[in-house]
Amino acid sequence: MRILMILMLIGFENMAHAATFVYVSMAPEQRIQIYQLDDKSGALQPVDSLAVDGAPGCMTVDSQRRFLFASLRTTSSLASFQIDPKTGKLTLISTAGLPAGANAAYVTPDRTDRWLLSASYMAGTVVVHPLGEDGKIQSPSVQTVTTARTAHCVAIDRDQKWVFVPHVAPNAIFQFHLDSVTGKLTEAGRVPGGTEKAGPRHLAIHPSQLFAYSSDESGSSVTAYRLDAETGLTSFQTLSTLPADYAESNSTAEVKIHPSGKFVWVSNRGHDSLAGFSIDSKSGWLSPLGQTPTEKTPRSFEIDPSGDYAFGAGEGSGKLAVFRIDQVTGHMARIQTYDVGKSLTWVLVVKTAAN
Repeated sequence: MRILMILMLIGFENMAHAATFVYVSMAPEQRIQIYQLDDKSGALQPVDSLAVDGAPGCMTVDSQRRFLFASLRTTSSLASFQIDPKTGKLTLISTAGLPAGANAAYVTPDRTDRWLLSASYMAGTVVVHPLGEDGKIQSPSVQTVTTARTAHCVAIDRDQKWVFVPHVAPNAIFQFHLDSVTGKLTEAGRVPGGTEKAGPRHLAIHPSQLFAYSSDESGSSVTAYRLDAETGLTSFQTLSTLPADYAESNSTAEVKIHPSGKFVWVSNRGHDSLAGFSIDSKSGWLSPLGQTPTEKTPRSFEIDPSGDYAFGAGEGSGKLAVFRIDQVTGHMARIQTYDVGKSLTWVLVVKTAAN
């Protein structure tokens, strides 16, 4: 009994040290702003503002949430940082260059944390770099695959059988198989966008079901796909992200699925909103929930791991909007807005646990 109580106390102590941090890319200032999230109130406390060598864009973390990876777009490079689990502060580990003409719109590690994959919008390439156990991005890269201009995202399925790269202009999602041992990609066909001019930009894979959802940049829509182990993606539904009476210009950017798998949102740039949809747990079909106003030009937004909060980054306003999510209805209510910088290109939420 005494041993059990000690183990329980250790568990509670580790839980007490768990912390949630919000990282925001500030491209014009070439900085990453760091906040700590109060899990109960949704308030953000500034932690640090880290200068980086280049304009930071996409950010992501490894599966153990020990390292943060970022695209530095103006220097055509990738960077890795050590995350302090108690303070959330970042320490630079490494940088790695990309091929001439490439700058990564998106970067993500594979499911084994052995490879770092990046997609370049202008160059139309997917690059694979080896990752060390210490978070170092190793050079040279093991492969550069030429796809087509407007490659905008890399999404990897839960079993790491499929790698998907949405392309806006070709209106297609390029499919690959990834060899986890060598890091090499093998082409496995293309999937057309949900409609003729959809232009898939980003793709989110459902956390528990064989569904995926794309934000369609050109079509201002969201497309639902079934994921088959043998053939990959097949679209089965496309819905507008805009109100029926909206007639002004718009393009979508990010797509995020709630951790529960019950809801998906897509950001509208022009209407400046987050369009919500409920997900049928059996069929994957979507039902519109309406649009929630957010900051100007919401290029990036994020859902925290608990599913309680959403964060909308205003590329056009330099402000970060914080929303509380009703986990039953999917309704979002803004609870705070923070002035961060001149322009915000990415927001990432990381929950750590101190050792």
